[in-house]
Amino acid sequence: MRKISRRHGRAALLAGVSMLLLAGGILAMWAASLKIPDVASLSERKIEQSTKIYDRTGTVLLDDLHESVSRTVVPTEDISRNIKNATVAIEDAEFYQHNGIKFSSIIRAVLANLLAGDLLGGQGGSTITQQVVKNSILTTDKTITRKVKEWVLSLKLERVLSKDKILELYLNETPYGGAIYGIEKAAETYFGTHARDVSLAEAAYLAAMPQAPTYFSPYGNHRDALDARKNLVLSRMRELGFITEAEYNEAKATVVSFEPHAVSGIRAPHFVFFVREQLEKEFGRSVLEQSSWRVITTLDADMEEKAEEIVKKGALANEEKVHAENAGLVAIDPKTGDILSMVGSRDYFDPEIDGAYNVALARRQPGSSFKPFVYAQAFSAGYTPDTVLFDTPTQFSTECPFDSLSSKSPCYAPQNYDRRFRGPMTIRNALGQSINVVAIKALYLVGIQNAINLAYAMGITTLEGTDRYGLTLVLGGGEVTLLDMTSAYGVFANEGVKNRHRAILRIEDRNGNEVRAYPTAPQRVLDGNVALIVSDVLSDNAARTPIFGARSPLYFPNNHVAVKTGTTNDSRDAWVVGYTPNFVAGMWAGNNDNRPMADEAAGFIVAPLWHDFMLYAFSKYPDEPFAQASPTVSGSDKPVLRGIWEGSEIIMVDAQTGSPVPQDFVGSTKERLTVSVHSILYWLSKRDPRGPQPANPNDDPQFARWEWGVRNWASANGYADGAYILK
Repeated sequence: MRKISRRHGRAALLAGVSMLLLAGGILAMWAASLKIPDVASLSERKIEQSTKIYDRTGTVLLDDLHESVSRTVVPTEDISRNIKNATVAIEDAEFYQHNGIKFSSIIRAVLANLLAGDLLGGQGGSTITQQVVKNSILTTDKTITRKVKEWVLSLKLERVLSKDKILELYLNETPYGGAIYGIEKAAETYFGTHARDVSLAEAAYLAAMPQAPTYFSPYGNHRDALDARKNLVLSRMRELGFITEAEYNEAKATVVSFEPHAVSGIRAPHFVFFVREQLEKEFGRSVLEQSSWRVITTLDADMEEKAEEIVKKGALANEEKVHAENAGLVAIDPKTGDILSMVGSRDYFDPEIDGAYNVALARRQPGSSFKPFVYAQAFSAGYTPDTVLFDTPTQFSTECPFDSLSSKSPCYAPQNYDRRFRGPMTIRNALGQSINVVAIKALYLVGIQNAINLAYAMGITTLEGTDRYGLTLVLGGGEVTLLDMTSAYGVFANEGVKNRHRAILRIEDRNGNEVRAYPTAPQRVLDGNVALIVSDVLSDNAARTPIFGARSPLYFPNNHVAVKTGTTNDSRDAWVVGYTPNFVAGMWAGNNDNRPMADEAAGFIVAPLWHDFMLYAFSKYPDEPFAQASPTVSGSDKPVLRGIWEGSEIIMVDAQTGSPVPQDFVGSTKERLTVSVHSILYWLSKRDPRGPQPANPNDDPQFARWEWGVRNWASANGYADGAYILK
């Protein structure tokens, strides 16, 4: 029995070895049949197969990734040693030691991809030789066969070409951003010099770009990231002995100037580069170069053209009037999240203002345009548009005396924009007129973290923990982007349902077959009635008339529009964000370098531009009224929530004498309110505004501070405790 088992075991072993030898022989024959691709024709094949980007109709070509490819091939002796060393240091430190592939990197990449659940996923482990081969293999499918072919051809390429020649091929074929291919053209475009003449610092910048050419563009919004990667290149060069410590320090400290940006043949360039960056993150540059895809975006090309015209004309006028040389605009469909227009500057090609910088993606302080998020949280917590808060001088800092009106740190006694105080105000009027003191009190009542949580849920992605902000958050103390703000206001427009902003509808192959779709993903993040209440307040022209006038640029007599402005205290940023149920448009004006403008409110800087754009938008998006919000208060609610601030006790008095009467009085009577003027913290607990009145209001650390200003106002305006007034 054992002999039979042994015989069967030996037979199975021999069969297995035979199968392995057969498979190895077949693999060897297949590998031997592979030929080194003709890299000389690479550029022509890429141009034929490049990705094209279209507007939402699929008929207006916005960009052809290789329509104007610019390349100048140079031999290795005309390429600076610094460029070669910088490239090797950051891309393939063992380039001169391996034979085309690094087995350790392959194993590490496979393991990382397996852990991520994708055997052929994002971890590359590619050598410079493999990258040259990948640029010659025009199939973009992720298959094991293609990957093995890449490894085999890399080994073969190393046998027929020298290391210097392989590096030369790489540097002449590598993309450096936009239509810039090859190191010579990159040196010329970015620094106005030849590849042989670039400095060490310039070489480090060039080596930093190929990993993500659009993201690391020196003309885009990630200059800090490019600088950091340049420093990483220099650090790796120092570690590998390519440069000395002194050379490293000098190059790191060198301030490099880039040539003015020049791009041609692109429509809606800020939007196009936004889309390019998204595509490169998802698919990689080589896939886009070789796929023959048609990318159908969300852009309304006609609206974009009008937006660019309005922004440029308005920004040039503002430069003369208020020293605000730039402006940006974003328009979104709130029902889908589609970006319909994205204008990142007055002119992408304007070197005087760094026009290629996309202010729609820049972090800027939003001023009072952030207030609706705080009031939305207040309405969610149980406060109402009729709730009364007092606009009186208030020292909010618990480190300073409550009767001190200093704002010198650590004190904080803020002013309104016109340095006036208005006494009791409903939230409706305070939001309409953008009263700062009331907004700060509202933020205190709802809590900073709660306000941040809501803003984040609605689409504001740039705010961080509460330790970074104080009560100034409601006045725009946290930085946001115009794209995020416009998208988040879309939640109000869409009755509390968020559609994350999207730039691409679908990707098609050359035959019109769908490669990938980008469906909407609606998510309720705010109670629908709360959203409608915010829209009702922001569309109340009467509420904002005392500040803006009855017929300001924020008013449209034939359309239902909700809108909020914002201006930072230092006059560096001016905002207007407004919406209808089917359209949202946000605008920003200011200076890219953060210089202050003339001391003007946003209503006078950017609102006229926004008004002109909205008028055009109405021709494409007909008027749609907001749904009616349901009432949030009843007669049984606390008086302060219903707009009654004079007191809380209603009594009956004799109609003739005005004296209080007993319940069984049979004569003519009238209702009177017993005067008892206090801050809202006297009447309710901020944690439970609809709950019982606090037994001891002084338990709240802000009570005495708010009460001081309110009692002073009441005394100055003749409201004596215990008096009776008509209800």
